[in-house]
Amino acid sequence: MGLVAEFAIHCPALPLTEIAAAVPGADVVVELQYNHGRRPLFVTHVTHDDPAPVEAAFDSSEFVAEYVLVGRAGETRRYQIEPALSLAETLGDALEDLDGLRALATAEASIDRIQVTPEGWIQSGWFADRAAFDDFRAFWQAEAGFTLRRLTRDGDPEPPGEGLTDRQQEALRTAYEMGYFEIPRTASLEAVAAELDISASSLSERLRRAQTQIIETSVASTWPPLPD
Repeated sequence: MGLVAEFAIHCPALPLTEIAAAVPGADVVVELQYNHGRRPLFVTHVTHDDPAPVEAAFDSSEFVAEYVLVGRAGETRRYQIEPALSLAETLGDALEDLDGLRALATAEASIDRIQVTPEGWIQSGWFADRAAFDDFRAFWQAEAGFTLRRLTRDGDPEPPGEGLTDRQQEALRTAYEMGYFEIPRTASLEAVAAELDISASSLSERLRRAQTQIIETSVASTWPPLPD
């Protein structure tokens, strides 16, 4: 049986970390879209109340050749980014074993989600077996830095709240501690947003996404299907 892993790679030279650094209030999540042997496209979801600083960061990034806004839902915008550089070219000055990096491209693994931070990437995905995961972990431990956040067998149920981003966890925790979820409320949405130094609309969307994720990983998975 395969493994499901979530882990952080501590390497600021990874692509798009400069976007997360330039717009510290944004959630930046990437899916790689492989493109028939060409450099994979970076399908990038950015949640922020103002697209201007995000797109300015794209414009100034050496990694981004072109980007196109392909969709929007609330404050989340979906961009398709064409890289100007390969991953090996981007990391050439940061890593010593570039052959090892290229070998990871053929590993028996599938990375389905990448959260970009100023310090590196938080990835989650599937690995065929423990050996495939250990090869991946050993490379990043040797070349940069690696922190395992979660490792389970494929098919094991996830605890409620798994899959929340760091900013979603921070928003939920702050709102809870300030009394936003109390009945009656002892803190307003605006007060919690001010504590987090984000807009009230950004906080509202962040809380909704976090609550949806918790529902999907807890009670929703046990409900019977709705009748036709």
